[in-house]
Amino acid sequence: MKIDCLMPAAMPAEVAERSKALETLGFDGVWTFEATNDAFFPLAYAAANTTRLELGTNIAVAFARTPFAMAQIAWDLQRYSNGRFHLGLGTQVRAHVERRFSAAFEHPAARVTDYIRCVRAIWDTFQNQTRPNYQGPFYQFKLINPFFDPGPITQPNIPIYLAGVNPRMCRAAGEVADGFHVHPMHTAGYLRDVVRPALDEGARTRNLRVSDMSLYSPVFVITGETPAEMDAMAKAVRKQIAFYGSTPSYAAVLEYLGYHELGKKLGALMREGRMDDMAAAVPDALIEHVAIIGQPHEIGAMLRSRYAGLLDRVSLYMTMGGEGNFTRWPELIKAIHTP
Repeated sequence: MKIDCLMPAAMPAEVAERSKALETLGFDGVWTFEATNDAFFPLAYAAANTTRLELGTNIAVAFARTPFAMAQIAWDLQRYSNGRFHLGLGTQVRAHVERRFSAAFEHPAARVTDYIRCVRAIWDTFQNQTRPNYQGPFYQFKLINPFFDPGPITQPNIPIYLAGVNPRMCRAAGEVADGFHVHPMHTAGYLRDVVRPALDEGARTRNLRVSDMSLYSPVFVITGETPAEMDAMAKAVRKQIAFYGSTPSYAAVLEYLGYHELGKKLGALMREGRMDDMAAAVPDALIEHVAIIGQPHEIGAMLRSRYAGLLDRVSLYMTMGGEGNFTRWPELIKAIHTP
């Protein structure tokens, strides 16, 4: 199992310093995310200041960029990092894609599989000078000339991860992706009973299995050196679970756990702006199912015990690349890496 870290956007010098520190500590990879800032920009600085650390997006919004634009920036980062880049994509939700990004969203699972196939066709042309001839149901790539072709790179096989929660998107990832970004709103049982079987079903369409894919997830963790620190982290995790639970996309996880009406209740509270009431509505038992809860020295072993055979890579969600109270990184990294 590998241990990664989430890294928020920051000034270039801070990104450089942080990425070097993560590599020195022994982290395997670092993931940026697309929220208030672009997900790709920090990775150029991380690539320039490290030699071993794997670098990726978790996630970049696929439909916000054309396949060619996505293929081009991924190609650049793969070149700059000497083959350490992982392209993590997600579909986001309809409201944001249509009303924030001004892009098309209909048939998201079918659209994103076509998108990924188009990106790979573009990479094939970059690397092998193949004639552009991709025509899918949503995207096409049929034109290029030398002025727009960046040419081959030494390590052209860029892993593509796709994010999802529901079985249909999991199956889509199995059909076309090299890896899968598991949402932090999950349980071990949901991975075992829903996510992995759906990934496997999709992977079988290309004569692969879920075991041929890499599964990564940030994990909600509640820990601290003092009761006050644990309480603060528990409050933050409760609020985040309430936020995710209010979104229909995560209803499948709640229903799997038997909370059939909780999502509707949280959604109604969200629409009324009652954020404190949302957090209070999350049952303690749900938090215990979703989060790892323990003393700092226990967290590494607990992560490994829960996710062995289910995930290939993990990170701590609430630390967000170093923020928060957790400081036992060498101990945690050793526990994750120890078979």
